[in-house]
Amino acid sequence: MISTKAYAAQSATTPLLPTTIERREIGPNDIHIKIQFCGVCHSDIHQARGEWGNSMYPMVPGHEIVGTVMEIGQNITKFKVGDLAGVGCMVDSCRECEQCHEYQEQNCEKGNTQTYNGKEQVTRQLTFGGYSSQIVVDERFAMKISEKLDLASVAPLLCAGITTYSPLKYVGVKKGDKVAVLGLGGLGHMAVKIAAAMGAEVTMLSTSPSKQKDAERLGAKHFELITDPARMKSLKNSFNFIINTVSVDHDVNMILSLLKVNGIMVMVGAPPTKMPIHAFSLIGGRKSIMGSNIGGTAETQEMLDFCAEHNIVSDIELINIQDIEIAYGRMLKNDVRYRFVIDMASLA
Repeated sequence: MISTKAYAAQSATTPLLPTTIERREIGPNDIHIKIQFCGVCHSDIHQARGEWGNSMYPMVPGHEIVGTVMEIGQNITKFKVGDLAGVGCMVDSCRECEQCHEYQEQNCEKGNTQTYNGKEQVTRQLTFGGYSSQIVVDERFAMKISEKLDLASVAPLLCAGITTYSPLKYVGVKKGDKVAVLGLGGLGHMAVKIAAAMGAEVTMLSTSPSKQKDAERLGAKHFELITDPARMKSLKNSFNFIINTVSVDHDVNMILSLLKVNGIMVMVGAPPTKMPIHAFSLIGGRKSIMGSNIGGTAETQEMLDFCAEHNIVSDIELINIQDIEIAYGRMLKNDVRYRFVIDMASLA
């Protein structure tokens, strides 16, 4: 076993503190990564604090991992020692079902293994995430990272990037399409950048006038306040697609009214309560609402290559691991533009 420094939550009510965990010895299909940076996703807070009801402790969060390959197993073909590598939200799946055969492991019919707060497929040992100094992962679930981009700013692409790229790719966003992004946060700012790079005319829908300059800098051509009833009425039937990143309760029926005929709203945010959706919000104009999770391993690599080609990274604030609880508090106040990333050198 490989002794590894980490920060962990021991329960839902205790802060993250230094600890030592054990990584498995490298196998023939594994790569051993020295973690240099790890993004901080809002789901880290939900899981560490037991808010989704499935938390297992001790918990080492973090699924936006980038670093350098230290060692490779004998069967490895994709990586060599010294390469940059990334690990996202999954580290394994059954590899036998139809979804896995299609490299859609996020939809594994037997359940994928999450990077943290999951259980290994064979040993059923608890998985530990990227708030740590190193990780051992199967080559299939490791991504090649371009040296062209700032490594720290690449880390959130492993979650926020693929979460927004996947639905934009799935619905076929192309040049000339009108895409609205609801909510300018960790997911929203990536959706704006990626949709703009795909050639769409992007509109940011927000409740915060102070975010207009940022939205335009990120690639939005238009900025609209959803708190302005007159503007919302004038924008009815305006958009081919809406990427909804909001994770608080909001008027979904009003947002659906902004779609053109055959328009699609994609939910990537997760409000805590059930959403009342009126049938006529969909019937009129043959509109659709769909959900999207992350992407599979092949699509995640495709996203990283797309971002390298278009010089897309996340807007980040770099922090030390000792400040993770402060960062969590600021995230709960929406006081981050737009992703915290931990410099894991601070763990030494």
